[in-house]
Amino acid sequence: MTVSLAAVGTAAMLALLPQLLPDGASQAGTARTPGTASPSPSPSFDDPTASESPTPSTSPKPSNSPDATNTSRTGNGPGNGASSQPAIPRSGPGTFATAPLTTTGPASGTPYRVQVEDGAGVDPADAARQIAVILNDPRGWGQAGASFRQVTDAEAELVFRVATATTTDQLCNVRQPDHIGEVNCRTGPNVVINLKRWQLGSPEFAGPPVEYRALIVNHEVGHWLGRGHLTCPGPGRPAPAMMQQIDGLKGCVSNAWPYDTQGRYLDGPAVP
Repeated sequence: MTVSLAAVGTAAMLALLPQLLPDGASQAGTARTPGTASPSPSPSFDDPTASESPTPSTSPKPSNSPDATNTSRTGNGPGNGASSQPAIPRSGPGTFATAPLTTTGPASGTPYRVQVEDGAGVDPADAARQIAVILNDPRGWGQAGASFRQVTDAEAELVFRVATATTTDQLCNVRQPDHIGEVNCRTGPNVVINLKRWQLGSPEFAGPPVEYRALIVNHEVGHWLGRGHLTCPGPGRPAPAMMQQIDGLKGCVSNAWPYDTQGRYLDGPAVP
């Protein structure tokens, strides 16, 4: 999540992330103590609405379709108006490569693992470095007392999986027609990141894909910590990290972080 356009090098990630807008999130729902079991195994979608469908009990079946989305774009959409981008596979084999340990991150905290679907065109090691930078950013969930350390085995209590759209739909048990091929989700210990979103960002998000990746991680980790969905606190204010920003900003400004640069937790009205 070298790699396709979506996964930039570590140096570029470190240069870009400090420029991201500070963000806000609310304590809708019951926040849990980091490192304890998540309160609900139901999939929780960040794009566009949550589903109550049960988590599938089997791994995704390999797809026989080699089709891919032609993602050439012009204008001011995701990716800061890049004129062309490589094709993004719509489906894959449903098998994953686990990222090796990176040097970024603390030696203690909740163990997590990073995996990338085979054939996705994203280097697992680089995806792991990017996710580590996001998890350890001072605007992230560390302000709420959470800390994370990368592992490579079953010790992991949280698993980030960058997957093609078809595999994401299978892992997230997507059934609603307008969700198919579009969503990320958190289901049990798994944060499933749609390759399409990892590479392209969101049409509603005013920032490059590298910034939108921070929103995906912060939003789904927020669900894992027990946070519920929020909405815009007012025109011109930062959209909370727990807001489903792909569904429209409702007057707020795109942003990817639960806290601002002064360590303030930026709230927003809870979504019923």
